[in-house]
Amino acid sequence: MTSQLWERHVGVLYGMNKNSKIYVAGHRGLVGSAITRTLQKEKYDNLILRTRDELDLLNQKATRTFFEKEKPEYVFVAAAKVGGILANNAYPASFIYENLAIQNNVIHNAYLTGAKKLLFLGSSCIYPKLAPQPLKEEYLLTGPLEETNKMYAIAKITGIMMCQAYNRQYGNNFISVMPTNIYGPNDNFDLKSGHVFPALIRKFYEARLAGEKEVEVWGSGAARREFLHVDDLADACVFLMNNYDEPDILNIGTGEDISIKELAEFIREAVGFSGEIIWDQSKPDGTPRKLLDVSKINSLGWKYKTALKDGIAATYKWYKNTQSL
Repeated sequence: MTSQLWERHVGVLYGMNKNSKIYVAGHRGLVGSAITRTLQKEKYDNLILRTRDELDLLNQKATRTFFEKEKPEYVFVAAAKVGGILANNAYPASFIYENLAIQNNVIHNAYLTGAKKLLFLGSSCIYPKLAPQPLKEEYLLTGPLEETNKMYAIAKITGIMMCQAYNRQYGNNFISVMPTNIYGPNDNFDLKSGHVFPALIRKFYEARLAGEKEVEVWGSGAARREFLHVDDLADACVFLMNNYDEPDILNIGTGEDISIKELAEFIREAVGFSGEIIWDQSKPDGTPRKLLDVSKINSLGWKYKTALKDGIAATYKWYKNTQSL
């Protein structure tokens, strides 16, 4: 057994130590901040964190210098350019270029500097638009993608394939996980670039403060989505970093979905907005349904904990508190 494969074998047996050098790329974002909180809560005390001002992951030279200096043992790739339907439609070139650049720089330099393990965060949008539901991991690349986020999905698929290629050619232990729709603290609440969950919280909150009678929401409300609290995702990522070592992708979700119309009603209730919801059906719904098959991760011993209504209430409380600062 080669020394590299032996190190991988040892990583499988023991996972991360409490003093392992762990780099969380994108630690200020929605997912990265939750992974950081979870690691800190579980007493991992050797975290390597850099803001975007301190390290531009789009810069190949800067990324290489960082990896050569720090030599992280474990890498969580949570850095990415993300957004909702509006942002993906408006900036397709930015979504594919920036995500490819970040992935290429982080994954390749993790290999060059001997990282023991890397976890790459993909997205449920990698699956074909009309794939059977719930979405099984083996449905990847079996049909056309949803047009509204096609460039983002292609970038994420490339990241998955890159991890698998490095595993095959170099014997690395780079795993890829596919989360469903995520929400929680540090989400993007911008109405132009945010996803549906935080956008609805902001819309209803501002409408209630302004005493408005109605709120307009894109689409018909018929599309169905699955939502996972970001702290549950972070818990799953740390669990998998310590317990999963296969090249095959792995879904992370709740295995339950609701319509966007139901979600809007839940959020309206949590925020306390009493006006009417107007559905603008001239705007796209996106993929009709996205529900992940999570039987594989459940069989490994992990399951989500946060009920949707509890997560909505907690996220709204967090958002409201940030508005009063």
